[in-house]
Amino acid sequence: MKQYFDASETRSADARAADLMRALPAQIARALAAPGLAAHLGAVEAAAITSAAALSRLPVLRKSDLGAAQKARPPFGGLATHPAHGFEHIFQSPGPIYEPGRTSTDWWRMGRFLHACGVGPGDIVQNCFGYHLTPAGMIFESGARAVGAAVLPAGTGQTELQVRAAADVGCTVYAGTPDFLKVILDRADEMGERLAFTRAAVGGGALFPSLRRAYVERGIATLQCYATADLGNIAYESPAQEGLIIDEGVIVEIVRPGTGDPVPEGEVGEVVVTTLNPDYPLIRFATGDLSAVLPGQSPCGRTNMRIKGWMGRADQTTKIKGMFVRPEQVAALVARHPEVHRARVVASREGEMDAMTLQIETEARDATRYEVSVLETLKLRGKIVLVAPGSLPNDGKVIEDTRRYD
Repeated sequence: MKQYFDASETRSADARAADLMRALPAQIARALAAPGLAAHLGAVEAAAITSAAALSRLPVLRKSDLGAAQKARPPFGGLATHPAHGFEHIFQSPGPIYEPGRTSTDWWRMGRFLHACGVGPGDIVQNCFGYHLTPAGMIFESGARAVGAAVLPAGTGQTELQVRAAADVGCTVYAGTPDFLKVILDRADEMGERLAFTRAAVGGGALFPSLRRAYVERGIATLQCYATADLGNIAYESPAQEGLIIDEGVIVEIVRPGTGDPVPEGEVGEVVVTTLNPDYPLIRFATGDLSAVLPGQSPCGRTNMRIKGWMGRADQTTKIKGMFVRPEQVAALVARHPEVHRARVVASREGEMDAMTLQIETEARDATRYEVSVLETLKLRGKIVLVAPGSLPNDGKVIEDTRRYD
């Protein structure tokens, strides 16, 4: 297998800047041709946006902007360069937010990450990302096709069937959230099955060092990527495991949260991404995630900028078990029950697994009455704790993340 996915990974800084000078004005022009983005960007001359510095003067596009635009111009808010029927797939993410998808040319650019993981012809990828409504399953499947690997479209849950399939088919690569692999491996031990996984390509949650070490002890080399439904792959680890390397199909800025102002190198700020995808030209899209730029280049020889990885959320939205939980969802839960005063989601860890506790201020005594509402609004199961009215801190928080990322 060749060392790099393509020559763009090892470009010099001057060559990358020259390529950007050509690509960026064309992408801004596409964005201005999309009515939703044109209204957001305002009076912008595409030919003048030829560098990251020029790009940083444009307004930031936020998730809430997508929601408002999609309500006004369904389904994509006038942000895509094709009508809905011009795409092979339409996905729904929590919000709801609708994203387009294509089945050709590794549309989400996940092949680069899987190549860095050492995945290629002869491998069978057990893809444990969801295929239901959200695009994660298709994102990783398209990446596997790009590197010539076969795919077992396993999806989420059904652990015993996952073990049976992995053993029978001889899957060599796991793709999914970091902690679900441990669930599969533990069940395989209970069933007396020896699985053939030697690599794991993970995303959708934090890869804690202790969990990575546990996989290495079982002979499974594990690397992580940072991707979103809207943007595809943003950054990825290489075997050097020294930060996440920015994908060649995006431009990443780190800005002061709540603004669009870039911060100095090394300072923690919000990740803002401009994609060069011609079909869905999101410009300065604020992810709500925190990270920081690492100095220098990766020892693996890839020359693009690196970031430290996911360092928390710039807002209260957080990711639990691979799913975003947003303040609006907590508010929707409270609104369903007149007897509930306030509620707070607490994200924590139980061993190597994400856990969610929902604290509900109410005079009610039966926590089971809220189980259906929790699942329907938050899309997750968790422990429900009823507390007396007035007992939650008066700090404005509805989501608290107690997990450590160091």
